[in-house]
Amino acid sequence: MRRREFVARIGTLALAWPLVARAQRTTIPFIGFLNSGSPNERAHLVDAFRQGLKEGGYIDGKNLAIEYRWAEGRPDLLPKLAAELVERKVAVIVATGSLAPAMAAKAATKTIPIVFTGAEDPVKLGLVASLSHPRGNVTGITGAGAALHRKRLEILKDLIPGATKMVYLGNPDNPDAKASAYDVLAGAEAMRMQVDIVNARTESEIDAVFAAIKQMRSHALLVATDAFFTSRREQIVALAARDALPASYPFREFPMAGGLMSYGPNIADVYRQAGVYTARVLNGAKPADLPVIQATKIELVVNLKVAKKLGLSISRDFLARVDEVIQ
Repeated sequence: MRRREFVARIGTLALAWPLVARAQRTTIPFIGFLNSGSPNERAHLVDAFRQGLKEGGYIDGKNLAIEYRWAEGRPDLLPKLAAELVERKVAVIVATGSLAPAMAAKAATKTIPIVFTGAEDPVKLGLVASLSHPRGNVTGITGAGAALHRKRLEILKDLIPGATKMVYLGNPDNPDAKASAYDVLAGAEAMRMQVDIVNARTESEIDAVFAAIKQMRSHALLVATDAFFTSRREQIVALAARDALPASYPFREFPMAGGLMSYGPNIADVYRQAGVYTARVLNGAKPADLPVIQATKIELVVNLKVAKKLGLSISRDFLARVDEVIQ
């Protein structure tokens, strides 16, 4: 090959290389991650989700790209954020934090696969046709629902034998708020307990609710499974401590922040499972063929330091049931 021809061919390859590189980048799967909270307080959950993706063969930044959308505790932003991901033509929308992001995503697209996480009942909310046969473009991981409400009441009563009056804190903006409140009332009635229901949807309303709870002279507090409450866990835990009010929370993040106890799914494991399911969808599985998984890693976490401050005596039998004790 003559020198002039060789130089010409190198020049042609140099011009073509950016086009080749661009084409290679477009073959990398591109997914959207929609969450009702904020990135700062969900960093460990994002790490768990990435771990699930890795188990399925996908590594963010290597053979996968993720675009994040955070509602920062504002459910009214979810439809707009979901629409943005649809417009970006992502391969999968991972809707997390509660079922509100999943409902916003489903309203935005009937074709893009959606993998959700949420403690609410996806069948009651019309998100899927059934847990075993979701149909449509939606599947995911859900909590144990009503059974958890009853169990949390039972555990609180075991911890505080003389408790006959409790308060249930719910969020009316949660799509499952009414159903959850009904489950709590039904469980309390069966246990011959009185439960007053109070609601809060903003930081200031949480402060006001605790002022009202103090006047109710309740024996304990049950906090609803809600993404907003989880994001405000430090505020809620501090108010319960101020009023020396024993409280049961849905996730371990609360006793880790100084709350008394929690009983519910391990959220990090739920997000990891969502990552595994997302990888399966990327590998060709259809959401309609993937049953909705019910969280199986349910844990009881107790903060002993808080229990002592509240003057609660915890028996050996009770401690034997505890999955993790925070000293």
